Amino acid sequence: MLPGAGDPSGPGSTGASRPRIVSRRLLVVLIGVLAVLAVAGGVVAVATAGGEEQAVTVRTPDGGLIAQVPLDGDTFAVGYRNSIYTTLAEERYRVLADGRFELVEIAAEQVAVLEEYYAVPGAPQPAPPEDRLDFVVEPDPGRPAVFEELNIAATDLGERTLYVPGSEPVPIWELVVTDDPSVILDIEEN
Repeated sequence: MLPGAGDPSGPGSTGASRPRIVSRRLLVVLIGVLAVLAVAGGVVAVATAGGEEQAVTVRTPDGGLIAQVPLDGDTFAVGYRNSIYTTLAEERYRVLADGRFELVEIAAEQVAVLEEYYAVPGAPQPAPPEDRLDFVVEPDPGRPAVFEELNIAATDLGERTLYVPGSEPVPIWELVVTDDPSVILDIEEN
């Protein structure tokens, strides 16, 4: 008889009933393992199906990648030095479900940037103590600013900087190494 075939024999053998018990145990363990793998696979599928991670990307006009910062949430900001007032300002965005993004708040060191440069209808308010800047205001609701992509100039004068919660600030203006300071901000799937 070939090894593994037929009934076990020899000292301590209990005949044909022992292989069925081992087979049942093995079958139960195998079914249990397969069930765990199926459930785990289902959880992974649910976690990744339609839930692609998004990132804010900064590209050159010809598509070259300058920076890519994963979003941890649905907000980001672009800060800059206002060329007229020479103080810091920031445009804050929320990412929409369709991948576009909308301007939801403007912040600045000086009220004049908000009232005169942006000419918003609402009165600027003091920013919360943990804010990077001193004053905040909502954008003009009569002129919603929703973007698929945003073309900005990343010059040394403007010092454009990308802020994504949970990540280090990205000094875009330092990363542009061509004569053309134009960059395009976009939301892309990772």
